[in-house]
Amino acid sequence: MDTMPSSEVGKPTWEHVYYHVNNIRMHCVVAGSGQAVILLHGFPEFWYSWRHQIPALSHRFRVIAPDLRGYNQTEKPRGVGQYSMSLLLEDLEGLIRDHAGGRAVVVGHDWGGGLAWTYAALFPHRVEGLVALNCPPPPLLARKILTDPRQRRRSRYIYLFQVPFLPELLISRRNYEFIERLFKGWAVDKSAFSDYDIRRYKEAVAKPGALTAAINYYRASFRRLLLAPPSKALPRIPSFKVSCPTLVIWGMEDRAFHPTLLDEIADYVSGPFRLRTIERCSHWVQQERPEEVNHYLLEFLSEIYC
Repeated sequence: MDTMPSSEVGKPTWEHVYYHVNNIRMHCVVAGSGQAVILLHGFPEFWYSWRHQIPALSHRFRVIAPDLRGYNQTEKPRGVGQYSMSLLLEDLEGLIRDHAGGRAVVVGHDWGGGLAWTYAALFPHRVEGLVALNCPPPPLLARKILTDPRQRRRSRYIYLFQVPFLPELLISRRNYEFIERLFKGWAVDKSAFSDYDIRRYKEAVAKPGALTAAINYYRASFRRLLLAPPSKALPRIPSFKVSCPTLVIWGMEDRAFHPTLLDEIADYVSGPFRLRTIERCSHWVQQERPEEVNHYLLEFLSEIYC
C-alpha cells in the first residue's frame, strides 16, 4: 500500500487491489462498503485524482477508483487499437459486473467522463446514476470540434497527439515539466497541487508505456471520428440518450472545454438532470474545489440510494 501524505492520516483507509478485467490486469483503489460508486479519472491522471473524494464517499459507499487501461499500475497493451472506446467500455463492464455487484453509480472526469457518458447510454441496466465532471457527452464534443471554431481552438492539442512520437517527446522533456505546467498552469487555485501531488503524477506517467497509452486514447478516438460517416460524426440530434439520473459538475474556467457546451448537455439526458457550476474553478474541478464537489456528490448519491 502506498504511503499517504500526512494530510490523509486518520481518514478511512483504502486498499490497492488488482482485478482481472477484459483480459488485462487492472489496478484499483477500493474503500468502504455498501452500494458501489466507480470513479473514473482523466488525462494525464490516475486514481490519485480522486484522493479527496475517496475518504469522503467511503464512509457510506463502496468506492472503486481504477487506473484506467494503460495508466499507472494497470496493464498497458501495445497499439492504438487497444485503446478504442469499445475496449474501454468492456473494461468498465467487466469491473462493474464482476467486482461491483452488477450495478453502480459511475462518476467520471475528463476522459473518464467521456467513458462514463457512453457507458451510461449503452449499458443502462448497469448504471444507477451518472456524474460527469467537466466532460460533455462525446457526440456533442465531436460535433463542436468539427463545427465550432471556439471549441476547435481549445481541442487543437488533439491534432498534435496524432503525430507519432512527438507528443511523447514534448511531454517527457525536462523531467515531465509539462505535467506541472498542465496542472498548476490551468488551476485557478495553484495551491490545490502540492509538490507531492505533482511528483505522483509525474511518476505515474513516466512508467514504461504509460504516456503512449494515455495519448493512444486520443489517437483511437480521432481515427474513429475520421472513419465515421457524416450522419454519425455530426448528429444534430443526439445519437444516444442517458436515461438514469445525471449530475454534471463544471468548473467554469476550463481551458479544454468551451462553456457553450453546457447549453446542449441536457439534450443528451432523458432522465432527471442537474447541472452544478463552480465559478473561479478550472478543469481540475474535484481537486481544486473538493469540498463543494464532495457536497454535490453526496447529495446526489443520497437521492439515488435513499
